[in-house]
Amino acid sequence: MSLPDIQSGSDFRGIDLDHVGISNLRYPVTFSDGELTQSGVADIEMTVGLPAAHRGTHMSRMVEITHEHLQDLDPRTIGTILKVASTRLDVPTVALQVAMPISAEVQSPVSGATSWQAHDLVVRATLRHSQISVETAIASEVTSVCPCSKAISDYGAHNQRSRITLTTIGEGDWPYPISATESIELIRASGSCPVLPLVKRPDERAVTMRAHDKPMFVEDMARDLSTVIRKRHVSHRIEIRNFESIHSHDAVARLTWRNPASASARHNSS
Repeated sequence: MSLPDIQSGSDFRGIDLDHVGISNLRYPVTFSDGELTQSGVADIEMTVGLPAAHRGTHMSRMVEITHEHLQDLDPRTIGTILKVASTRLDVPTVALQVAMPISAEVQSPVSGATSWQAHDLVVRATLRHSQISVETAIASEVTSVCPCSKAISDYGAHNQRSRITLTTIGEGDWPYPISATESIELIRASGSCPVLPLVKRPDERAVTMRAHDKPMFVEDMARDLSTVIRKRHVSHRIEIRNFESIHSHDAVARLTWRNPASASARHNSS
């Protein structure tokens, strides 16, 4: 029996839609970038730019593409998946987002005890009229000690956990300029001290003193981390949020830097 395909029909309202598709699709994914291989359940969003003449898109095909091409995710080759999706969905613009936790083994500084520290990974990729851009975001936590509190107090200083999100932006032949593992290492080095899941008493003493020897404002962390990434000539965004321990508010710092030599930077300045 032939069933009507309403969404393949034409639309006469003359309105383009920026994003149409599926979101919050939970699917098993193995992330692998040549340095790190980990499996988990990812949260996936796939959308298309829907031309004004199209009534709808084929959302079931998005799940098929996920099943056939996204169970193994390598951000270095994600452009191939976008091109497949563009062809299958008959549109020039496709956006894909895959979010999942990844973990890195860490070692406590004195006891040498090992444990796993979780981080949040989000890969966002867009194909727009044959141009591919890829963003890889890593979010993790560090400890920060307030320099002002340390300077004005007779003893001690307030400290807190800080959540740092580093998004590196790749384009064309360089879609994945900094690996997830290296992004994690850069984040953990940018605070007063990294956080650790497993801390014995000698470790607690060591990390507390280490943090107090390196007080950092949220502004300091953002600028220091950006300085390192700029030396790599990598476009990036940084967001840092301090979950303040003596204030009723958070402290935040954000920045965006585009490599002047990148195609997107040249386009934005024109």
